[in-house]
Formats: sequence, C-alpha cells, structure tokens
Amino acid sequence: MSPPTDVKEVVESEIKEWHFHIYFHQRNADEHHAALELRDAVLRLRRDGAFVAVPLFRVNTDPIGPHPVGSYEIWCPSESFVSVYSYLCLNRGDLSVLIHPLTHEEVHNQRDHEIRHAWLGPSFPLDLSTLPIKSEELPLQYPSLKLGYSSTAPQLSLEERKRLGANVEQILRHEKEAAKAPSD
Repeated sequence: MSPPTDVKEVVESEIKEWHFHIYFHQRNADEHHAALELRDAVLRLRRDGAFVAVPLFRVNTDPIGPHPVGSYEIWCPSESFVSVYSYLCLNRGDLSVLIHPLTHEEVHNQRDHEIRHAWLGPSFPLDLSTLPIKSEELPLQYPSLKLGYSSTAPQLSLEERKRLGANVEQILRHEKEAAKAPSD
C-alpha cells in the first residue's frame, strides 16, 4: 500500500499529542537519580516557558503496563514536540526514552507502542499484552491547556497550505541538492 498523498487526509490524520517514557533500571541508584534530575529539569523548563511538557505525577519504580523497568511518562502536545524532543536528545544522558504518538487507537491499541514508536538510546522489549485493543475516542490529556487535540488555535486552510507548498517548490528549484517533487 502506498503512503497517502491527499493533503486533506494527511492533515486530518496528523498526530497532535505524544508520550515520552523515560526508562531507568529501578535497582540502579545512579540511573534512578539521573531520571529524577531530568524530570525536575523538564518541570523547571516548563515553568520557565521553554516548552509545554507534563510529566505524570508518579514515577514508576517497578515495571508497569508494557514498560519493563522503572519509568515515568511525559505528555507533550505537537506544538512543543520539537523542543521537547531536542531537549531530551541532548540531555537524556545514558537513559533510554520511548517516544510514541497518541492516536485514536492509542488508549486501547498496541499499534502506537508497537509500530509507531521510536527510541532515544537502547530499546527495551515491551509487554504489549497489557494493552487493550482499540478506542474510537481521541485520547485527550490536559484539555484545559487547549493544546494538542484540544487546540483552538486557527489552522492553515488547505489553500494556504497549497500556496505555501508551491512557494517552497519555487524557492528550491535552483537548489541542486534538493529533490524535486513529482509533476503529477
């Protein structure tokens, strides 16, 4: 099956919220300490306006759900994804980070954890049997923030997106290293 290229379909299926799961070996005091320091740094940076990221109130000191080691979750809206991802890339140290989207299928489906995920650092095997199957509801977390799936910010129209795309193609046509879009 070919990937979709219909602009409307692609825009409507865009992922708006993400989870970052910070992993640490629960019996390794240095890793546990590093994970807590990273969590506190994320909280300070959120407070100071660097990005919006919401660590869950609890830190799991034992395996829980699909996560085989100590961990904690950080919720992130798409509006802050690049900033949070960049920060964790540069500052995770030796910790591993599981990144997965929150989609219609996330709450009750393994797909977001199984095939739509990425890792910073070494991966860990997940116990996907602990995740239910599917939900048609959007997984709204922190709707009071009005970010991610709860955003009320105006979005670019399809026409505005097409104009932007045509402008980018025009600018890049003289760039030898840039691939040209198909003419169909």
